[in-house]
Amino acid sequence: MLNNDKLWYRDAVFYELHVKGYYDSTNDGTGDFRGLSMKLDYLKDLGIDAIWLLPFYKSPLRDDGYDISDYYSIQPEYGTLDDFKNFIERAHSLGIRVIADLVLNHVSDQHEWFQESKSSRNSKKRNWFIWTDDPTRFSEARIIFVDSERSNWAYEPVTQQYYFHRFYSHQADLNYDNPEVREEIKNVVRFWLNIGLDGFRADAVPFLFKREGTNCENLPETHNFFKELRKMIDEEFPGTILLAEANEWPTETKKYFGNGDEFHMAFNFPLMPRIFVSLAKRDSFPIIDIIEQTKDIPENCDWCIFLRNHDELTLEMVTDEERDIMYKEYVKIPKMKLNIGIRRRLAPLLDNDRSTIELVNALIFSLPGTPIIYYGDEIGMGDNIYLGDRNGVRTPMQWSYDRNAGFSYADAEQLYSPVITNPNFSYESVNVEGESRISSSLLNWMKKIISVRKDYRELLGRGEVQFLNQRNKRVLVYIRKYHDQRMLCIFNLSRRHTYVELDLSEYKGLKPVEAFTKSYFPRIGDLPYFFTLHPRSFFWLNLTVPSFDDSMDFDGDE
Repeated sequence: MLNNDKLWYRDAVFYELHVKGYYDSTNDGTGDFRGLSMKLDYLKDLGIDAIWLLPFYKSPLRDDGYDISDYYSIQPEYGTLDDFKNFIERAHSLGIRVIADLVLNHVSDQHEWFQESKSSRNSKKRNWFIWTDDPTRFSEARIIFVDSERSNWAYEPVTQQYYFHRFYSHQADLNYDNPEVREEIKNVVRFWLNIGLDGFRADAVPFLFKREGTNCENLPETHNFFKELRKMIDEEFPGTILLAEANEWPTETKKYFGNGDEFHMAFNFPLMPRIFVSLAKRDSFPIIDIIEQTKDIPENCDWCIFLRNHDELTLEMVTDEERDIMYKEYVKIPKMKLNIGIRRRLAPLLDNDRSTIELVNALIFSLPGTPIIYYGDEIGMGDNIYLGDRNGVRTPMQWSYDRNAGFSYADAEQLYSPVITNPNFSYESVNVEGESRISSSLLNWMKKIISVRKDYRELLGRGEVQFLNQRNKRVLVYIRKYHDQRMLCIFNLSRRHTYVELDLSEYKGLKPVEAFTKSYFPRIGDLPYFFTLHPRSFFWLNLTVPSFDDSMDFDGDE
């Protein structure tokens, strides 16, 4: 069952998935809620605490569900509302919470609201969207999908006006200056929270309001609306959360926490690419610098930190120099680029190097914030950059070496997407069933690190971070602190053996205990503490107060 801690999200491990890509129970080639319910035991065994669902609402699926045509119904291929309710009930019975994407900024041009709005200039829904005769309005608003859109305005021939769209032209932006729109969105939130959802990941939050002479991002009106929404949720649905998708620089993103009265959580978009920049440069500074900029947030708020997700690895919030480094290091062929980013899953992005995959996971599990795993990354799934758009990182989950990766018994031609057959990542070798049988597999390693994090749930979930000064820039070193708990974290970001000397005199008398193996290290004294590190290796060392004489050998045996 669910715990009653209102700060549950600070200690949790999240798992992002698309219901259509997880498991097909009806053999029509598309995953569904019944199939997802059948796989909840796997997620429980993995150790996750919360599921983040990508959009499942009714949609023409021109943008994989981010083009909603009905907020109050479920895409028929995914099942019925009763299937969804049964899934929520089953997840809660296993102690797993569920949050869902909520697309607030825009709707599909097939939504009945927009269909009515465009029918006549006198339509009652006309003011639910933004119409103009002048497509030069809001000229300072940047275009998000630079690969496919040339303007934020689209012409509608029936009423001979233009409507505003911040994303694709088939996604019309809602007019949040209209109080009817704001109230209807609140009703949408009420509807799903009443059914049992534990919160929402709010999509594209900076863009809700538009003002001439601005870039139409992060406006005060936007923050005011989310404060209203948060107040409603706290009063009517205590214990549920709002997670902000605000791909902005830290100074702007931090504002979405308000004074602890706006969003509970926000994605740490600036950190994610800098993890990969640090690997490429073999330099800890990019990570240290961005973490220092994202500190000092309200006590009841937290960052969500991630390595990969359903979108491209966005490079909007990096410098031009860092973007060039990323492209040089991680883009082997031009097809891997998309918009201002890289469309790759984690394993292929890192050349399927096991030590590097473990290193970056150990980073997000120990840096400040709540870690999110993208489905399939726990087994090292590959991608297919030739599928177009972001579809290459949204292929079916690989359950076994059976046909269609054990995802569906439909004919292969029926699948919503082909499974991965590239020999380096083929479902025949990269799958849950096979990795479950091998103790040294990535899947079992991921289970272990999640379990270890839970051993130090409050320390790693809520503790402060202190970076230690030392001369080897290839090594990242920090201490997590929470009350009387301390953990020393050391990461070799380079592909070479190296060493680091640390001044740990502040912790004199404490004994480091390796968190995974429980092996003891020598007690800390006055002299510098010396570590030798293999390429792309790391240590998590719990600093403990010895309860007996320091007479142990290096294996930790008396």
